[in-house]
Order: sequence, then structure tokens, then C-alpha cells
Amino acid sequence: MGKKLLQLVLALVVVALGYYIYYLIATPIQFERDQKVREAAVIERIKDIRTAERQFKSKYQHFTADFDSLINFVLNETMEGERKIVDEDDSVAMARLKKLRKKNVEKFTYSVKDSMFKHLTPEAVKNLRYIPFTGNKTEFKLAAGILTTESKIVIPTVECRAPYIAFLDTVAYRQEVVNLVDNCINVFNKYPGIKFGSMESGNNEAGNWE
Repeated sequence: MGKKLLQLVLALVVVALGYYIYYLIATPIQFERDQKVREAAVIERIKDIRTAERQFKSKYQHFTADFDSLINFVLNETMEGERKIVDEDDSVAMARLKKLRKKNVEKFTYSVKDSMFKHLTPEAVKNLRYIPFTGNKTEFKLAAGILTTESKIVIPTVECRAPYIAFLDTVAYRQEVVNLVDNCINVFNKYPGIKFGSMESGNNEAGNWE
């Protein structure tokens, strides 16, 4: 009886050890797969935020740190553009414009939403503020301001961030996220997450995934 019990205990230990080894191997692999999927979704959304910020700056000469203002801008505002009236290779049409003393350019207005964000529904625009995989509870960290360079040039700045811990942290991946954040900060000296822009320098709103 004692021998059978010992064999059963050993079998259970072998099974548990096998499962533990599998867990040690499988978890990092699965984490890497999930990280890529989640990062792709965050990057797609933060790119839309960057596009909106650039359009906002084009109209108002500064960025905004307020998501309400940015979302209202995308949904309800218009921009002004210029376009050619006639094809410049059309000599007859160009001669007619010259006779009328008109420049071959006209101004027009266009909807920000319909021109730059056709791929998003109004509801999706309203949710731009939220980091994917957070249940629409955690917002991107958005900042904007003005920076004076050493040559006394004043430039608008913007920065938008989504920390890894916000969209990767789960019970199953807690240690993997801790290791990822630690490596970013202490090994690679980079922001532990997805971001674009900088409040310390004018970097043309570059993204750290690019």
C-alpha cells in the first residue's frame, strides 16, 4: 500500500513538474504574441490621435492637451484648403483665366471627419481617448505646450503616451510585464510603452514604434 501511494505521489509530482516547465516555456511565447496584437491596436489608435493633433495645430497653431476639444474638432469642425481651378496644361482654360485676371486657385472648406477620419464612426472618434484593452476606462496621457529652443524659436509641443502596464498587465502576464518595463527603463533607457511626440524637444511628433 505504501509503495503504491509513493508511486502515485511521484506521478503527481512528475505531472506537476511537467506542467510547470510547460508554463515557463509557453507563457513568454503567448505573452509575446498577445503583446504584438495589443501594441498594434494601440499604435493604430495613437496614430489617429496624432493625425487629429496635427490637423488641430494646422488650424489653431498649437496642439491641445484636452481630449474633449480634440474630439469635438474632429467631429464638428472644418478646415480650409486650396485647389487648382483648371488644369495648368490646358492652355485655353489658362488663357481664359488670365483674361479674367483670376489666379488659378480657389479656396474651399472641408470636414475634418469626412476627409481625414472616414475610417472611423462617430462613436470610434469619441473613444479615441481610451487605450485599447482597458475597457474604455484608461485614457492616453496627453500633454501639450510651448517650447523655446536655444535659438529662441518658439515651437508648439505635444506628447501622447500609453504605458505598457495599462494595456498588457494581467494576472497571467504580471511578471512578463514587470520584466518588460524594467528592461525598457534600466537596459534600453526608453519609455515603457507606446508614445509619440515630446514635451522636451520638437521631434515632429515622431512615434517610438517607427
